[in-house]
Amino acid sequence: MSVVERIAGDADVLILCDHASNHVPGDIDLGIDPALLDKHIAIDIGAAAVSRGLSERLGAPALLATVSRLVIDLNREVDAPGLIPHVSDGHAIPGNERVDRAERIARFHTAYHRAIAAQVRAQRPALIVSVHSFTPALESGIAVPRPWEAGILYNRDARAARLAVDWLAGQGIVTGDNEPYSGRLLNATMNRHAEETGTPYLGIEIRNDCISDPTGVARWCEILANLVTFVRDHLAQERAAAT
Repeated sequence: MSVVERIAGDADVLILCDHASNHVPGDIDLGIDPALLDKHIAIDIGAAAVSRGLSERLGAPALLATVSRLVIDLNREVDAPGLIPHVSDGHAIPGNERVDRAERIARFHTAYHRAIAAQVRAQRPALIVSVHSFTPALESGIAVPRPWEAGILYNRDARAARLAVDWLAGQGIVTGDNEPYSGRLLNATMNRHAEETGTPYLGIEIRNDCISDPTGVARWCEILANLVTFVRDHLAQERAAAT
């Protein structure tokens, strides 16, 4: 099984979804209650459906990961402590305690990021869009409700992010600016494939109760299609004015 689901498209936007799947390969035993695979610790709920719908609306290529982040978190650097989690939001993952770390990295992480790098080289997208979702509140610790409907994450390159935060707020959407967590800390895929290549990007987080059913998915596909088009066109105008 490939580590990447590929959707073809001709647009100058590339859509990525690091946490699209809760699949655990048959030869891997995480040692957990299977019910946990339906929780946010295993998958970004709704993110795959939004990514596919956005790809269809924009005619844009998309790459979606096909393995659960409980197996390996593809949006982490290879030396990150949480790359192969032993605990996630208070739930123990005992099957990850004695894994061959190098083998799992090579099998999933390296293959996934190699596919993205090849796509970026071939396509040279004007904008990369990374789709994630977040839970309304964490289960462990102090479960403070998260008020944002969406968040835009970024690290050093805020070109697209600044436009997106203002645009979403202008639509009456409660929007987090580097919330519910900061892209300066959790931005591995965009750091590698966007910031290192000089490609503008949108790191989009949607609260998962907003996209947990087809109606919510459709609404957010429309919102994001309009957002991405606005940001891409605005950046193109800025480039043209600078030449």
